[in-house]
Amino acid sequence: YAIFSDNVLAASVVVNSATKNAKEPWKHVFHVVTDKMNLGAMQVMFKLKDYNGAHIEVKAVEDYKFLNSSYVPVLRQLESANLQKFYFENTLENATKDTTNMKFRNPKYLSILNHLRFYLPEMYPKLHRILFLDDDIVVQKDLTGLWKIDMDGKVNGAVETCFGSFHRYAQYMNFSHPLIKQKFNPKACAWAYGMNFFDLDAWRREKCTEEYHYWQNLNENRTLWKLGTLPPGLITFYSTTKPLDKSWHVLGLGYNPSISMDEIRNAAVVHFNGNMKPWLDIAMNQFKPLWSKYVDFDLEFVQACNFGV
Repeated sequence: YAIFSDNVLAASVVVNSATKNAKEPWKHVFHVVTDKMNLGAMQVMFKLKDYNGAHIEVKAVEDYKFLNSSYVPVLRQLESANLQKFYFENTLENATKDTTNMKFRNPKYLSILNHLRFYLPEMYPKLHRILFLDDDIVVQKDLTGLWKIDMDGKVNGAVETCFGSFHRYAQYMNFSHPLIKQKFNPKACAWAYGMNFFDLDAWRREKCTEEYHYWQNLNENRTLWKLGTLPPGLITFYSTTKPLDKSWHVLGLGYNPSISMDEIRNAAVVHFNGNMKPWLDIAMNQFKPLWSKYVDFDLEFVQACNFGV
């Protein structure tokens, strides 16, 4: 598994929930990557208990020397004056003209941890397959079945999110741009990041990282898509995504109060995507216990944390 996070508590809940629900937890290996600032805390968190025998590797993103701005377009773009201005200039004029994009002012979009998912084959050159997990998910069932799925030569196994006219490519990209119009079908079904099964051999064969770089470079001035990792993901894995059964990954627990408890109970993974994260006071009370039951309240420093549980 790969988990990229600077949130120690959230990352521990992902590993805790996965190992508690695994039939043979000692066979599971978690690659946790954080930043230098949180490395010590993350290492301590995963040394304090044995997670039912699972193997946990904790590294800092800075340890991956190839991830520098000469190789990674998004790092170069994050360093650019224009983007810095877009994020940090809180002039009234800037604040009002781009209200639709206020969510993109969230600092997570500036974090390289958010973009590591495009470098999995290079970060783990010896691995053939890996399961990518966001830090705002909870695992409720044994996930080993994913490794038995026939990927049909595809790179990315993901749950599709479209229904009716919602969550189609048209919503994520600028189809008035000739390059986008020419290459993609606006009605193509989008899929979710958060629980993605990647065949790394197929990824290397299809040269997906190069494809990602090509598009990310073209999007220097944000005319193809705004920000975030889903649009470049939809582009990179456009013809190489295999739809997984919806029960593998149920989304929306961070914004949608009307998800049925049946659907949640049947889900292998539930995802608190949205702003109402389970560790915040604004979390939805009906969903919060799904997350908090995997928090290690017996650890003294967790008891001292003031988070909304």
